[in-house]
Amino acid sequence: MPAQLQRPAARAPRHVADGELVPVFHEQSREGLRRFYIEAWRKRQRGLPMQPLERQIAEVIAEHPEYSPLFEVADDADVVSAEFPPETGRENPFLHLGLHLAIREQVSTDRPAGITAVHAALVQRLGNAHEAEHAMLETLGEVLWTAQRSGVAPDENAYLERLRKLLG
Repeated sequence: MPAQLQRPAARAPRHVADGELVPVFHEQSREGLRRFYIEAWRKRQRGLPMQPLERQIAEVIAEHPEYSPLFEVADDADVVSAEFPPETGRENPFLHLGLHLAIREQVSTDRPAGITAVHAALVQRLGNAHEAEHAMLETLGEVLWTAQRSGVAPDENAYLERLRKLLG
């Protein structure tokens, strides 16, 4: 395997002084994170052993066949450095897949409290978990973008309320 593709497995969250968890990808660069996605997909394609996070990433990629060619290139340098500006109308596949992973984590931990019920109701209404996640993606992206732009933590209550509005 080329040296630039050899990356240590993502570390588990670590506790910081105030008791909050630091996300697994906190210390990853954009390029490192993209290489982690590419390597997870390659491991799946080759039937190699995978860490739990790699399995989750590969599963989300598998649910998006429109993105798989991106992860199957021989030289990943262009993929790792690719830009996906909104004005091109081209969706950022890494952002899209990452939002799926974030929603799955939120649902599995029911954080914010009540999101699991909202997700279950959307699954019932839309027919499957993947479609429910798609319904939730835009809201999560907007909440994260607003928080980042404002320099504050995302408002979990406002986020959950917006998700509930998806139920009609």
